[in-house]
Amino acid sequence: MNHQQFLKRSLFFVFSLIIFISCSSSEDVNKEDVDDTLLPIPSTNYDTTPILIFFDNIEAVSYSVSGNTVTFTTTDLPNHTSPYWNSSHPLYEAYNGTNSNWNKNPNSIGEQNITFTMPLNPSESSIKTATPLGPIGIARNGVVFFNQYAGPNNQPLTNEIDSFDQWLGHPAGTQYHYHIEPSFLTNNFGKNAFLGLLSDGFPVYGPEENGSTIISSNLDDYHGHTHETADFPDGMYHYHVTADAPYLNGNGFFGTAGTITR
Repeated sequence: MNHQQFLKRSLFFVFSLIIFISCSSSEDVNKEDVDDTLLPIPSTNYDTTPILIFFDNIEAVSYSVSGNTVTFTTTDLPNHTSPYWNSSHPLYEAYNGTNSNWNKNPNSIGEQNITFTMPLNPSESSIKTATPLGPIGIARNGVVFFNQYAGPNNQPLTNEIDSFDQWLGHPAGTQYHYHIEPSFLTNNFGKNAFLGLLSDGFPVYGPEENGSTIISSNLDDYHGHTHETADFPDGMYHYHVTADAPYLNGNGFFGTAGTITR
């Protein structure tokens, strides 16, 4: 091999090596994409002010805002029919639901005076607390939410479910409430709609999201997750009602519960 041939081969080798290194570097960038530290971090500066409008002009509810808190007062009277109204009430309607085992409990609907004070800017609590028996939140029509248990000793809802009216609520004493999907609300506003707030300030949504049905295994231990909704396009932690236990909430509040007086 003469000097000229050696020089040509050497230059070709160096040029090929440069191309190989350049291509390899480019592929590495594509595989690694962008450093995770440069990706947008989901917002946790939550503000539930935009959904307060859903409580406007609801006969059972009044609310006021003071700083970082909102206070709701409700009579807890449902704005829909039920066999639990007194038979002379204009909203009385005999049971016409789909449960062939339906059995009316001995209670009836009566006016309450329940006050919830909760944060407008809810955040995850470092110490999670269990939801109590009794009211744990408020639906957008003023009816209170109860958790997934029957009293007095956190029993399954198995027997109580047969006393739920055609809109899937019933009274304890005279206090009407929902343990599971409030079908009057999902029928009127949609299966993916905002349904109300738990007392930690986080919203409750229906059993669908992005056209898919949500089941409990899709959610965290507290029966919620962080995802965008129509009301919070940038994402928001929220609960979902589901058809399977624990229905409305899981192992406690995700945030710090406010106060409830009655």
